[in-house]
Formats: sequence, C-alpha cells, structure tokens
Amino acid sequence: MDIPKLHIETTKGILGLSSTKSIQRIEQPAASLSIEQPKAIQSFQTTQPKLSIDSTQARADVDLKSISKRWDEVASYSKQSLLEGMARRAQQGTELMSIENGGNTLASQAKQTGRQMKNLGIKFIPSYGSVKIDFTPGNINIKTDQQKPIITAQTNKPIIDIEPGKLTAEMIQYPSIDISW
Repeated sequence: MDIPKLHIETTKGILGLSSTKSIQRIEQPAASLSIEQPKAIQSFQTTQPKLSIDSTQARADVDLKSISKRWDEVASYSKQSLLEGMARRAQQGTELMSIENGGNTLASQAKQTGRQMKNLGIKFIPSYGSVKIDFTPGNINIKTDQQKPIITAQTNKPIIDIEPGKLTAEMIQYPSIDISW
C-alpha cells in the first residue's frame, strides 16, 4: 500500500551584514588666556638725617681760636687785670698809710706781688665733652598701592567631526520551501 507521503524541505535564508566603523574625532582647542599684572605704585617720603658737630670748644682748648675770639679774650683779660691791679694798689696804699700800726706791711706786700709756684697737674687737651655732637635721625615712609591683575579668559568650543559608519545587508542565500508528494 502506497500511502502518499508529504515531504517538505526548507532552506534557510542567510543574510550577510557588512559594516564600516564610524570615525569620531574630537579636538579641544586651548582656552585663550591673557594675564596682565600692572606695576605697583610706590611713593617715598623721606626726612633727611641731620648731624651737627660743634668743635669750637675743642679748637679753643688746643689754642686754635678765631681772631675775634682772641681779641675778646685779650680785652677781657686786660680789663680784669687792670681792675685787679687798681684794687691791689688801692689796698696796698691803704696798708701803707697805716704802717704806723705795726706789722710787717712791706714784707707781706712783697710776698703777695712776688712770683708764686704753680701746681703741676695733668690737663687733658681737648677737655672731655668739648666736642658737641647732635644727631637727628632721618625717616622714610614708603607707600605701596598694589594693582590687581587683569585676567581675560575665553573658552573655545570643542571641534567634533563624526563620520557615521555604514551597515550593508545582502542576501547570501535565499530561503526556499520544496514540497513534494
């Protein structure tokens, strides 16, 4: 007995895909940056120091006097000597007028007017403290005004370049159905 048979045969379809990769390029340009620092403003105010040295007394101690000072000293010494001499002579005259009262008036007057011994001693020339020094220190005031920096920054957008990839499909094998009895 022959029974009919159904015979089905199928073939798969094969799809082939091919692709190219996408290319992406990104470039980030550097930011534009500008920095400027202005100079600080400075001002100075000074007071000059002052030094004064007065050596007039020291010069006088070592006998280096001005002519006007010498004239003044000679005139003063002469006047003093004259007044002392007049007073001494007036006193001696008064003593001599009363010689009858006794005493050794002439001998005592001779001792007074005779040469007397001077004391020897050490004398420092010029004398201590004869040079007068006066110093006024100076002063300096510095004023500084600092300036803030000037900063300018500009960002740049990134440069993006994209080449899209491609996908290609092709049928390598078509599907089929074969039915037989």
